[in-house]
Amino acid sequence: MEAALARIVEQVRTARAARTTLDIRGGHTKAFYGGAVRGEPLDVRPLAGVASYEPSELVVTARAGTPLAELEAALAERGQCLPFEPPRFAPDGVPDGVAGGAAGGTVGGMVAAGLAGPARATVGGVRDYVLGATMINGRGELLTFGGQVMKNVAGYDVARALAGSLGVLGVICEVSLKVLPQPPARLTLRWELDEATALRRVNEWGGLPLPLQASAWWEGMLVVRLAGAAAAVRAAQAQLGGEAIEPELSATFWRGLRDHRDEFFAGAAKAVERGASLWRLSVPSTTPPLALPGEQLVEWGGAQRWLCTSAAAALLRAAAANAGGHATLFRGQDKSCGAFAPLAPAAARIQRELMRAFDPDRVFNRDRLCAEP
Repeated sequence: MEAALARIVEQVRTARAARTTLDIRGGHTKAFYGGAVRGEPLDVRPLAGVASYEPSELVVTARAGTPLAELEAALAERGQCLPFEPPRFAPDGVPDGVAGGAAGGTVGGMVAAGLAGPARATVGGVRDYVLGATMINGRGELLTFGGQVMKNVAGYDVARALAGSLGVLGVICEVSLKVLPQPPARLTLRWELDEATALRRVNEWGGLPLPLQASAWWEGMLVVRLAGAAAAVRAAQAQLGGEAIEPELSATFWRGLRDHRDEFFAGAAKAVERGASLWRLSVPSTTPPLALPGEQLVEWGGAQRWLCTSAAAALLRAAAANAGGHATLFRGQDKSCGAFAPLAPAAARIQRELMRAFDPDRVFNRDRLCAEP
């Protein structure tokens, strides 16, 4: 660990002195996300392994290069999990349900990307579970933020600011995460419904005391996952009705949705190769169906709308903004419009000041989060 840290610090200091850019990477499974990858690779995979794990305290500390598959396997042995279900983006050729081992996503990339899966709307996102982190800044200094308990933050919570930062603040070396027990019971139900009816139903159910954990609508089918105490799941099933899906089939469905390997995302990947783009629209869950061209998949009770389309970025961003949300270009060959929606002036200023404080010479992941002068 010390030798690996020393090598990374030396690479950072060398790049800073030469005024060159470094591309922080672990499994390299999310190079498609955000702005174009630039610079010399900085490999964090040597920073691997679970540093500490206290199942009774629901806290685990893992190094950035640790394969996500390895961390989740260790948690599963104790009946625990990362409840926000981060997508693992296993490489092609890896069997469904396997996160790809050392070739798949890593813990550092999970935090840096800040992406979450089907349960995000009910359990929270990555940043909600980050307790502390160590990182190397653009000056080659090793910094520590937060700790291993929830009540340890005074002032700006830098550890959580790393979630979704795409590496522009520094090299994540180690992160402490809150984990949760796996739900004792799960059940998936489905209904044939149009989009408007499906959105109305999930929003009505969201206001009831139901163990509703995840939802998805695509091509006239609403699918809902219940999770919690067995008695609560059975009671919810009796109240909601619907068709129960066999456990193995439902597990495959949610796993495919989480890892973007299901039919919708597979089709979107092929469409992107032909020149289309995959957009992620974040809007209030009660937003009516968006009359936009292309194929849509709706998650998070209506709050996340995936759209595969060739429509102009301006049209999509205007539609999302009019609904009170924003649109992100998730996958696409042409990112000249910018991967992320422009921030409001005050938020953009805070972002620039943070980047300047941690990486004044713009050594790390330049242009991944926003275009820089």
